[in-house]
Amino acid sequence: MVTIAAIRERHVRGNRKQPGGMGHTVVMSIVKFNVLTVPDADAGAVLEERFAKRSGLVENQPGFEEFQLLRPVEGTDRYLVYTRWRSEEDFQNWVQGSSFQQGHEQARADRPGQGHGGPAATGSEVWGFEVVQHVTAPNEQQ
Repeated sequence: MVTIAAIRERHVRGNRKQPGGMGHTVVMSIVKFNVLTVPDADAGAVLEERFAKRSGLVENQPGFEEFQLLRPVEGTDRYLVYTRWRSEEDFQNWVQGSSFQQGHEQARADRPGQGHGGPAATGSEVWGFEVVQHVTAPNEQQ
């Protein structure tokens, strides 16, 4: 039996492997949220358009697993940019790489008088998490 204390101990020592079923070991992912403050609906539309244009810049990166852009629907002006990665190292390699820079240069390239100038968000912070449980819906037979 694996205890919570044993899982925490492995995490503290930097071992991200978690016990899986049937004698398998599962390496858990890390998740990053870029929390973007976008106080105005027009800026939100600009942000969404910019993310749509960046297609392919993150998807082909080593260790990339998933992306979602989450639009606020109530009580906040913060968009969440969700990415899931195989490891912290993979995420850092992407952030320090040319594709990340290229994606952010696209936003800087939009100049006043040509549509949208400057950043769509007025603030940004990154939250990081390690996935400790992951559940998906069972495949439905049709």
